[in-house]
Amino acid sequence: MKVAKFGGSSLADAFQIKKVCDIVLSDADRRIVVVSAPGKRTKEDIKVTDLLIAVAKARLAGNSYEDEIQAVVNRFESITKDLNITDILPEIESTLRATATASYNDDVKYLDSVKAMGEDCNARLVARYLNSINVPAEYCNPKEKGLFLKHDANGKAVILNESYTNLAALATSDKLCIFPGFYGYSKEGEIITFSRGGSDITGSILAAAVKADVYENWTDVDNVFAVNPNIVKNPFPITEITYDEMRELAYAGFTVLHEEALYPVYVRGIPVHIKNTNNPSSSGTKIVAKRTHYDSLVTGIAGDRGFCTVTITKYLMNRQVGFLLNLFKIFTDEGISIEHMPSGIDSITFIIRKKNFTEEKEAAVLKRIYSELSVDSITVERDLAVVMIVGQAMANSVGIMARAASALGNAGINLKVVNQGASEISMMFGVSEAYCDYAVRVLYKELFRY
Repeated sequence: MKVAKFGGSSLADAFQIKKVCDIVLSDADRRIVVVSAPGKRTKEDIKVTDLLIAVAKARLAGNSYEDEIQAVVNRFESITKDLNITDILPEIESTLRATATASYNDDVKYLDSVKAMGEDCNARLVARYLNSINVPAEYCNPKEKGLFLKHDANGKAVILNESYTNLAALATSDKLCIFPGFYGYSKEGEIITFSRGGSDITGSILAAAVKADVYENWTDVDNVFAVNPNIVKNPFPITEITYDEMRELAYAGFTVLHEEALYPVYVRGIPVHIKNTNNPSSSGTKIVAKRTHYDSLVTGIAGDRGFCTVTITKYLMNRQVGFLLNLFKIFTDEGISIEHMPSGIDSITFIIRKKNFTEEKEAAVLKRIYSELSVDSITVERDLAVVMIVGQAMANSVGIMARAASALGNAGINLKVVNQGASEISMMFGVSEAYCDYAVRVLYKELFRY
């Protein structure tokens, strides 16, 4: 069995939807299809999700939102006309209006419910189109099928384990299941959404629940590439990559797959196959537990902005039992996640996402560290980008760190932080945000010799 997820660009209009359905029907093993909301048809177009956000914001601001609702209805009307299934439009419009006009007492929950309608209505539409061409297909509502979520302490959507048991029943259906991505329900019946791009997570959850042989993630590129093609022209294509390598690259800015989407399939060993809707014959990129071959010594290079460093110095730090435990507790109490922590004998540096380390939290953390741990100094720098070199083959190779550091130095890029992961499949360089893309290009030129 295959679970196939299609992104917004793959479902942007009637032409693309027909293409998606042809792909699904070309392989009888594709039994569950996860759909996103219609994406951009052109570079200047607006995604349906963004149109829905405009609806919610207009209402939350106390303004008329009829024009905003009509813009969404018009988008779906255009698709239904081109697919000759206009009979589904009243159901779509009714669903949109019922959600947009529903009473609410929580702004965030209301916004979530409205945003989710892009995926929900598109799933109804795709199922109806398949029925119109005599294919047995069913729109699968996440609540009815048992996809239950909750918010964790940080407000992030997480799945309840019982959902996997509920969703396993989808494997026995004699109809194609068309499942909306991006959202599920609380046990109280309220819509909860994943973060943007969360349809990837839905697909992964379903693949895990039905114990799929493959989770196909269909997008608009032939492969995952060794580097962002917006930074380097015609970059090296990756044909095979491990879960761990993909997770490292997604963390540092790769946007092909949602960074949380690998976990459900990772724990069950289900391979992921990234394919191009517009070029289905392309071999794509496989994400696997264990690689069968290596195309290159380095798998990929990625960079991401938005970090800061907190460096704590104390003489004889290494001899003070419990020092790091107490330091971690301070950050934990403030709800701050630590991304990396290179250290020395008398100093340690925490690398943190800037968005999680506001000036208010910085003041509170520094005050506690000085008063509770009596440190010598604390230095905070807020202009940091993280550039990652990732590759399993590096663990058995010599000289990659030296080559990378030398290339960056020769290019005039100052290294603020250098750290190698314990698994030896990744190396991290901290540079000024202004040098992020430049550093990626320098490293790609050095390590891929283009």
